[in-house]
Amino acid sequence: MKKDIYQFSALNNVGETIELTSYKNKVMLIVNTASDCGFTSQYKGLQDLYQKHQTQGLEVLAFPCNQFNGQEKGSNEEIKQFCDLRFNVKFPLFSKIDVNGDNTHPLFKFLKSQATGLLGSRRIKWNFTKFLVNKEGKVIKRYAPTTKPEAIESDIEKLL
Repeated sequence: MKKDIYQFSALNNVGETIELTSYKNKVMLIVNTASDCGFTSQYKGLQDLYQKHQTQGLEVLAFPCNQFNGQEKGSNEEIKQFCDLRFNVKFPLFSKIDVNGDNTHPLFKFLKSQATGLLGSRRIKWNFTKFLVNKEGKVIKRYAPTTKPEAIESDIEKLL
């Protein structure tokens, strides 16, 4: 059984394999994102957190997902262009993945097993579900899509 997220890798938005060990000793906020969602404006809050705390060791990792009402239809390149133009996103964007179902990315299977949702649910209910991971790669907390990034800042600061 995997005990931390460092055993995982994922493809970034240009198709390169990124080993999560490259984020050792960093606090991570891992988010499933979408460009055409009511919560899409949270990209701004995520970028603000990243900009403010990156030098102290925060990484925001965005994983686009098209499993919720088709709200992430674009290609990886289109998603990056959208994020750059609308929100000037500087944190890492990964390739589009599934977060539920038979093709769930292994990282998200692990995240969901470590921090369940409401009433113990493992299923991700919508875009912009967030997972906070400490410097040792342990999942600390799961946040609902409705939780704004700025509301997580104090939890992040405690881990930095």
